[in-house]
Amino acid sequence: MEVDKNGGVKSSNIVESVINSNARLIYDDVSNYLENGDDYLVKRYGEELITQLDNAKELMEILNRKRESKGAIDFDFAEGKIYLDKDAKVIDIKKEDRRVANRLIEEFMILANETVSETYFWMDVPFLYRIHEYPDEEKINEFTNFARGLGYSIKLTQNEIHPRELQNLIRDVKGKKEEAVVSRMMLRSLKKARYSNVQDFHFGLASEYYSHFTSPIRRYPDLQIHRIIKENLNGKLNEGRIEHYSGILKEVADSSSVAERTAQEAERDVEKVKKAEYMEDHIGEQFEGVISGITGFGIFVELPNTVEGLISYNILDDDFYIYDPDKMKAIGEKEGKEFNLGDKLIIEVINADAEKAIVDFKLVERV
Repeated sequence: MEVDKNGGVKSSNIVESVINSNARLIYDDVSNYLENGDDYLVKRYGEELITQLDNAKELMEILNRKRESKGAIDFDFAEGKIYLDKDAKVIDIKKEDRRVANRLIEEFMILANETVSETYFWMDVPFLYRIHEYPDEEKINEFTNFARGLGYSIKLTQNEIHPRELQNLIRDVKGKKEEAVVSRMMLRSLKKARYSNVQDFHFGLASEYYSHFTSPIRRYPDLQIHRIIKENLNGKLNEGRIEHYSGILKEVADSSSVAERTAQEAERDVEKVKKAEYMEDHIGEQFEGVISGITGFGIFVELPNTVEGLISYNILDDDFYIYDPDKMKAIGEKEGKEFNLGDKLIIEVINADAEKAIVDFKLVERV
């Protein structure tokens, strides 16, 4: 791809190719240079590579600004990384932030996916797309009411929302105590992205054309796309093969979407089990955390390492707390004390059960 200073793709060429790796780069090394000027890569590979990295960062920033101008939604969730020993026992859990090298690769992959998708759409051949439909009216109205309860306004047009409105809200809550919960509630109000044999808009990326093309060694939809592209490049995408793909791609899209959801659920379940296993060794210890969720039966608190546990109302002895679902807060019936999303608390771990994948806390004090 040849990309201009505004992030527009002036030209592109899709070919069979061989990659020659001239440098072994890892995310941390690249981030350390681009963020802090660390000279390890300069000493190891010289100025030519450094110039390329500087250009790559400049291009990443151009592409990011262009996506923002279209209204793309960028959820900046820090994920927990679970470290295991040779016996698969958890030895540590740390929060992993998205650094500049991660964002650089993300932007380039998005651009490659958009370019390939648009190219093959206009060829009018069977293809596999990644789509993200507009949110359901009911769910987006619920989220809008929730955000307004926290003091944020969101503009709806004929009960529909432009992704830019959600992008603006993410910017408004950045760094505030309610940032994490607003982002989570927003994510829950959106539909799940899925695969389709019919091209459609990708709401979250604000992209007209999008496909998963860049990871054929780990995702089946990408591999399916590579097969179509390879046949086309080698002059084998004849009428019979087009008929073949037209007949199978809907099932490929549907089954890939189901498999993706199953894999995500399995990953989440495993993470809950391993986090509970880790906390089994920390029962009786105290930590500072933030309220990440409030329900009718208790308060969820997230620790800095992303472990989440429950404080049940049953063990709060200073008052009888009532959950207000409209304002997403718990209010004491007698003294009117409140628990709000994003509040900091000191908690003690009182129970952890890896088999049930649960962690229970008790309140020590409010911060």
